[in-house]
Amino acid sequence: MSKTKKLVIAGLFVAISVVFNAFIIIPIGLAKAAPLQHFMNVVTAVLLGPWYAMGCAFVTSLIRNLMGTGSILAFPGSMVGALLAGLIYRRFQNLAAAACGEVFGTGILGAMLAALMAAPFLGAKVAIFGYIPSFILSSFVGAVVAAILLKAFNARGIFDKINQ
Repeated sequence: MSKTKKLVIAGLFVAISVVFNAFIIIPIGLAKAAPLQHFMNVVTAVLLGPWYAMGCAFVTSLIRNLMGTGSILAFPGSMVGALLAGLIYRRFQNLAAAACGEVFGTGILGAMLAALMAAPFLGAKVAIFGYIPSFILSSFVGAVVAAILLKAFNARGIFDKINQ
């Protein structure tokens, strides 16, 4: 796939993420869950690779924060999960493994980074494991739906058409 095509698809994925995440936010515990962000992280990681996935997650988080529909916690959660999903998919070529990478990257690593960022940026002291339940739940829902959809796309040969 050419770099131009990858950039166009990445731009479309960012636009889709920003629009969907402006409307579908679920307050869970200490954080606002955005399962469609995690859905898009897995889709982008599988179709475009880890670095594009992390870049899309960053741009989506930035736009959402500028629009007032996101929080600073979106950066570590989405970026770490997207990168890990892409790296794991690149290594194993397995959709379930990519989904697990998203859940672990966002739900554990991203949540711990978010807790560290909460004090200096939000003025809130949160236990290092405080965001894990909500981050895991949000990323699990999005990652599972993405894996199911991508499996259906793969069975119909859509991956081959996109990668031409």
